[in-house]
Amino acid sequence: MIARVLITPEAEAVVEKLRAQHGPLIFHQSGGCCDGSQPMCFASDDFKLGNIDICLGEVAGCKFYMAADQFEYWKHTQLVLDITQGRGSSFSLEIPLGLRFLIRSRIFTEAELEELAQQE
Repeated sequence: MIARVLITPEAEAVVEKLRAQHGPLIFHQSGGCCDGSQPMCFASDDFKLGNIDICLGEVAGCKFYMAADQFEYWKHTQLVLDITQGRGSSFSLEIPLGLRFLIRSRIFTEAELEELAQQE
């Protein structure tokens, strides 16, 4: 099974720290308005999903969502959730730690895209 979204061990360690502090979490890949296009982490009850948000999978036990129109731009790529030093420009939970989540990506191969189509 091919995953649309993965997580690095470093990012997973931050997720575990945030989960211990905030409880169940979700991720949402923003579409680039006020916060730029970046993954944001929220307590599950603090973010209201829209009817156009789709779940791409789970990372570290957290569902990862993206708006359907944004997904059209990303559907050919595998997303890798990572973490880096620095302050992001969002309301994401890692910001007070002096960290920010970011997405690294790679283009799926033709074979992977065919398998994804069969999975979905």
